[in-house]
Amino acid sequence: MKKLHVLCIGLLSMSAVYAQDLTDALRYSQDEIQGTARFRALSGAFGALGGDMSAVSLNPASSAVFSRSHASITGASLQTKNKTDYFGGTGRTDDTNFDISQAGAAFVFASNNNSPWRKFSLAVAYERTGNHDNTWFAQGLNTVVDPDFSNSIASYFYDFAQGLRLDEISAFDGESLADAYLDIGNSFGFPHQQAFLGYESFILEPENLDDANTNYTSNIAAGDFQHDYTYAATGYNGKVSFNVATQYEDNLYLGLNLNSHFIDYQRSTLLFEDNNNVGSTVNFVEFENNLTTRGNGFSFQLGGIMKVTDEFRVGLTYDSPTWYTIEEETSQYLGTDGDNGFVGINPQIINVYPQYKLKTPSKVTGSLAYVFGNKGLISFDYSRKDYSDTEFRPENDDYYKVLNENISNTFTDASTYRFGGEYKHKQFSFRGGYRFEESPYKDGFTVGDLNGYSLGLGYNFGNTKLDVTYDYFERSYINTLYNLDFGNAPIATRDRKNSNVTVSLSFNI
Repeated sequence: MKKLHVLCIGLLSMSAVYAQDLTDALRYSQDEIQGTARFRALSGAFGALGGDMSAVSLNPASSAVFSRSHASITGASLQTKNKTDYFGGTGRTDDTNFDISQAGAAFVFASNNNSPWRKFSLAVAYERTGNHDNTWFAQGLNTVVDPDFSNSIASYFYDFAQGLRLDEISAFDGESLADAYLDIGNSFGFPHQQAFLGYESFILEPENLDDANTNYTSNIAAGDFQHDYTYAATGYNGKVSFNVATQYEDNLYLGLNLNSHFIDYQRSTLLFEDNNNVGSTVNFVEFENNLTTRGNGFSFQLGGIMKVTDEFRVGLTYDSPTWYTIEEETSQYLGTDGDNGFVGINPQIINVYPQYKLKTPSKVTGSLAYVFGNKGLISFDYSRKDYSDTEFRPENDDYYKVLNENISNTFTDASTYRFGGEYKHKQFSFRGGYRFEESPYKDGFTVGDLNGYSLGLGYNFGNTKLDVTYDYFERSYINTLYNLDFGNAPIATRDRKNSNVTVSLSFNI
């Protein structure tokens, strides 16, 4: 078999080299509650309060509420439990890790004259905005009655290969599979590489052996499939905020954040498929995919807090979109066994994709708080974010046009409600909170609603404060075992429960 060799193919192929999908859009658009123990104890309902370093990352006016310069650092222990159901098979995982989730300092400068601008502040704050550490597995017996073998991994390769010329997805005579994988990726892109894996592993059978053949069938027959799938991810999203804020007279605080964002994400998935179906000449498939993502971005925030009375406060914050530049690398391995013996395709090739742009949606947050003097407080935050506004760029690229249309048709606006309260007794502070976040999906169940609560305790040593918080949330997911673009891919339902213990040390400077 011979691949077409035309110089212009190599020049044009960059427009066909993609691996992005809807999960990428959502992964980098969502924010989690991280930050100081006090902030987490109130479930993040801090938009009208200020006086906390994580509040500065939420509402930039918060730093001007400090009466003195202030600093804090936070460590958190995160426990993630996943329970999956796949055709009656149950999988459970339990992982724990520790991270430094927040650090920052605010410097307050009081006015020395009779200006109505009483003080201004400068702050720098680091905060994790998302934790990607997550492991889960699914296993079960998948019974297929449809002869199009859609619940076998064969459908993944079939959907890529159908319509492609055989000479574009096969190795030269005498060419190694690793060299062919690299050559096809450079010349034609990701879809052709996947079709190549399916053909050279004997999963796919061409209708005829002509170079111009574009029709294929599967060597895996319909029937029962034993699936064993593992998902393992590490990494995080984070941001560094450069803050300036001011207090006007006695009741108005205004602020601006300029944020530098970064992404560090690694994911590995491994699928084993076994079958003893009549007519199958391939009875075992092992398919591994690895992804490394790095990116950086920029956003800004505008915020204000007003003391309507000494007790009652309101806050308003606008979060701009985050404009990311992202780079991705992938690697793959495919092994099969059957009538043709064991075939292992291990190219040991890292596919480096062109940079792409991602614009996440903006967010608006309104906040209310009531302060009972030195005894305590209650607070409420409401946020709204429209995930259907997420965009891959450049927008005039044909692939991204289709992907952005899918985003608009799949995602929706989601509201978040956060409640928090604090009661003080001598040097002790007792805290609690609750939050509810709506699903970003129109269907409401691909990613379900989030429910969470928090409990915290603080002790004031005078110039230094120590805070400890336990918080918990749960959410359900529908996960496919391979590419989401293929609607017939088998799915596993997953319930995720996160519990965190957070410790913060804060002090006046």
